[in-house]
Amino acid sequence: MIQRFAASFHTNTQIRVFTAGCDIRLSQCSCSCFTDNLSCCSPSKRCRSLYLSACLHTVACEGSQANLHCGENTHDGHIIAVHWANYGRRDTTTCSYQRPECEIQNARCINPTSKVADSCNGKRSCIIEASNSVFGDPCPGTYKYLEVAYDCPCKCLEFNSVNCSSDEGHVIVVLSAEYGRDDSTTCSYKRPPAQLSNTQCSIPTSKVAESCNGRNSCSIKVRNSMFGDPCPGTYKYLEVVYTCESKCLKDPLNDS
Repeated sequence: MIQRFAASFHTNTQIRVFTAGCDIRLSQCSCSCFTDNLSCCSPSKRCRSLYLSACLHTVACEGSQANLHCGENTHDGHIIAVHWANYGRRDTTTCSYQRPECEIQNARCINPTSKVADSCNGKRSCIIEASNSVFGDPCPGTYKYLEVAYDCPCKCLEFNSVNCSSDEGHVIVVLSAEYGRDDSTTCSYKRPPAQLSNTQCSIPTSKVAESCNGRNSCSIKVRNSMFGDPCPGTYKYLEVVYTCESKCLKDPLNDS
């Protein structure tokens, strides 16, 4: 389930239920990354499709590039949501062609990484290099590969409230959060033009993820004292893209 909202900085804003007085865009589609169970909870049913697939899996051998993408149409409303990524080696067959045995025999080189999610979440397409310079070298002498599992949730629906607590066993996973302003229409009601004209004022923040990840509901006070003031005199808002992910989804990198 992916969701997006914008909240003005002067209100107490609850991630699962929005306050009034601000133009809010939300989206909600749900799917388990490891099943074919697709559903959409919007009353308006505006999504063209919910997911391009249940879960996408890509592998890039060391020295090559991983290409994550969610459709060819820039307006189809799907974005990347990384579930897990590993740079190392988990078997002796993947990326083994013409490699000497000594370079592929270490199949216990487990190195989970958040760099792919940090670089790609919320984008329609993303290219990332599978190299030691990007991820470090978890097992010198072993020929490694980058392995990524992701899906393409839809963010094209609009409605007024959403929460993870209605989905039993689901918790918040923040994909991205920015505080500032990148357009002149969001949270513009009854604001003077001078407070809306700066549309290049937006800074990423990790505070929402730090406060809300792993919970089924979360409240954030949208204040300059919380996020800083990237553009004094501009009326700002907090924009968050997040998913409601099942706690039962198994990350193969963490299986015991």
